[in-house]
Amino acid sequence: MAQQDVKVWDIFVRVFHWSLVLSFTVAWLTEDDLMTLHSYAGYAVAGLVAMRLVWGFIGSPYARFSNFAYGFGAVKGFLKDTLQLRARRYLGHNPAGGMMIFLMLAGLVLTAGSGMMLYGAEEGAGPLAGMAASLGAYEHTLEEAHEFFANLTLLMVFVHIAGVVVESLIHRENLARAMVNGRKRV
Repeated sequence: MAQQDVKVWDIFVRVFHWSLVLSFTVAWLTEDDLMTLHSYAGYAVAGLVAMRLVWGFIGSPYARFSNFAYGFGAVKGFLKDTLQLRARRYLGHNPAGGMMIFLMLAGLVLTAGSGMMLYGAEEGAGPLAGMAASLGAYEHTLEEAHEFFANLTLLMVFVHIAGVVVESLIHRENLARAMVNGRKRV
């Protein structure tokens, strides 16, 4: 008998996800050497996150924040069950995955925002140039904040990937493929 699947991740979520992977990677790899490319990649990240924030309220059912906003108790219980290899399978994001989405979105907002502030303070350019022009004395602090948030976000990306691998193994399901074709087994 053929295995049944259901559409979970809509086209917006999938294109957003892989575009964000590409944009963040480009921004990370070009941090000091190719400032124009770095800036454009950062703007792409900011634009993608802004669109995802809107989609989190109006998008398809599994894309909505209300579908994967769990309390800390649920996240803690899920992680405990995962360590014991008995975590419940979720069709959408599990409690830990949902929490990670919120944390990564916050990290990306802080990374892009501090980058735009830094660009405005250093170069007098970018969308926050007017506001950041008076922050020239704080360039070093802004640069440190931007690097901190970028590194923290990268750490969260690695934790996210590890979680995907663990969940894929526990539930014998290729979650990366689901983020390509949008489908998961029922």
